[in-house]
Amino acid sequence: MTAACLRTEDRAGGIRLIAMMEPDRRNALSDAMRGALRDALRLAHDDPAVKAILITGSGGCFCAGGDIKGMGQPAPVALERLEVVHDVIRLIALGPKPVVAAVEGVAYGGGMSLAACCDVVVAAEGARFCASFSRVGLVPDMGAMWSLPRRMGAARAQRMMLDGREVKGPEAVELGLADLLADGDTVDTAVAEAQRLVPAAPLPAAHLRPIIARYHGDLTAVLAAEREAQAALFATRDHDEARRAFLEKRAPEFNGA
Repeated sequence: MTAACLRTEDRAGGIRLIAMMEPDRRNALSDAMRGALRDALRLAHDDPAVKAILITGSGGCFCAGGDIKGMGQPAPVALERLEVVHDVIRLIALGPKPVVAAVEGVAYGGGMSLAACCDVVVAAEGARFCASFSRVGLVPDMGAMWSLPRRMGAARAQRMMLDGREVKGPEAVELGLADLLADGDTVDTAVAEAQRLVPAAPLPAAHLRPIIARYHGDLTAVLAAEREAQAALFATRDHDEARRAFLEKRAPEFNGA
C-alpha cells in the first residue's frame, strides 16, 4: 500500500513497516496522515501474513506532532480530528499484534504519544522527545497521560508533561520513555526487535495485549477524559494565541483565558 503521505513495506519474518512520508513537514499529523495511519494499522492487524508492525518516519524525523496549520477549527471539528488519532492509539495499544516504533529526530507532542504507546520504542542517538502540548495551550493527548506514566512512572511522566523539556535518545532510554538505543541503523534495529516480539502462538498474544492495556491503567478512561479536557481547551483564547504565535514565529502571551 502506498499513500501520498504514507508508505508500507513488508519485511522478513512478517514485519509490516509503516513509514510516514512527509519529511518537509517533519511528518506532522495532518488530517491525511491521521487517516492513512488508521487505515494502514487496520490493514496490518487484519492481514494474517503480518506478525508485527513497525512505525517510523522519514527524512531523519519521526513525527513533529499535531499539524499546527490544521488547528483553530471549531471545537466539534477539532474533536472529530482527535477521534481519528484516538482510533490510531487504540489500534496500536489494543490491537492483536505487537507494534514497535523506530524514532529518529523529533518525536514531539502527538509524535511522542504515537511512539510511547508502542510495545517497544527504539531510539536513535539523536532522537528528541518532547511533550510539547502546553506550548499550544492543550493537555497531552493521543493517550500520553496513559502511556507515559506506564513507561516512566507517574512522577517523572507528570514532570515531563508539565515542563515540556526535550529529552534526547540516551536519556529517554534511561527514563524508560524509550526501550533501547539503535545499534547502527534505527529501522534495522527496530525490525530485529519486532521479529523478537512475534509470538510462537499468536492467539494468546492477541488476548494478552488488550488485557494489559485495559487493566494496567485504563486507556479507555484516559482517552475519554482527554477528549473532555481538549473540548474545553480548543475554544480558549490561550490555545488560539499559541497557534497564532507558532505560525508567526514568536513567543505566545498566555493570560489564562
